[in-house]
Amino acid sequence: QVQLVESGGGLVQPGGSLRLSCAASGSGFSINTMGWYRQPPGKERELVAIMDSASNTAYADSVKGRFTISSDNAKNTVYLQMNSLKPEDTAVYYCYVKFFKRTWYNYWGQGTQVTVSS
Repeated sequence: QVQLVESGGGLVQPGGSLRLSCAASGSGFSINTMGWYRQPPGKERELVAIMDSASNTAYADSVKGRFTISSDNAKNTVYLQMNSLKPEDTAVYYCYVKFFKRTWYNYWGQGTQVTVSS
């Protein structure tokens, strides 16, 4: 199976920055897409940013210009640089990966809390 290890969440003041990391480990799998979703308190889970194996990216409108997704393919790791954070960015952030291992899988990590508050 594939394991996802997320790190980088925490408490930050409005206007601050955080960098999330997610490393996928395991054997015999091929990653197609990695990215991040988030679930604000009392709301549905929503897409934040994704990147496919060709480095095509997509962002939620609410984070465009503030968040940047990147990856290190050699390490099967995806990053989310979050700048100019706002209180409405407060959420549990989940790493997402779409991979192939005999069949296609969509997989989410355990989540990391990001709280933006003064």
